[in-house]
Order: sequence, then C-alpha cells, then structure tokens
Amino acid sequence: MAPPCRVFLGDQGYDARALREQAARAGALVVIPNNPTRRNPHPFDASRYGARNAIERMFCRLKDYRRIATRYDRLARNFASAVALVSAITWWT
Repeated sequence: MAPPCRVFLGDQGYDARALREQAARAGALVVIPNNPTRRNPHPFDASRYGARNAIERMFCRLKDYRRIATRYDRLARNFASAVALVSAITWWT
C-alpha cells in the first residue's frame, strides 16, 4: 500500500471544491491553478506546480511506444515489465 501523498498536484480541470476539500482532509497540500471562471481564487505554489510538467512529459515519452500506449499486454506483470524496459531505454537515451 502506498503512503498518503503530501502534495496533490492537479491541472485546472481538477479545480473543484469537493476534490480540494477531500485532498485537504487527507492532509495533502493542494496545488491546483485556479479555473479562470472561479469567483474566489485559491492561492497555489507555482514552483511546485512546475514539477507537474516533468511528470506529464514522462508519461508522454512512455506513450511514444505503442505497446505501452495501447496496453497491448494482457497480464499486469508483462505490462509492468514493458514499462520498466521502456523507462530504462528512455532514461538511457
């Protein structure tokens, strides 16, 4: 089981009151930029939000491989092995 998260990073699409409150109740710092239509903007840490970009780029790089993007493998262990292999290849290059 994974430990609880300390920081909840999200995109503007996740800027909902219920989601913010749930993450705050779990003890996480909520870092979500405000939706432009929000009447009462919430403060957020822009430097922490910048870390989200690195995560998004990593997922895009993994999805460059068709086997990962289409979930070609039926077994979870084979899929996890393919993700590990592709991660090593992208880290190496």
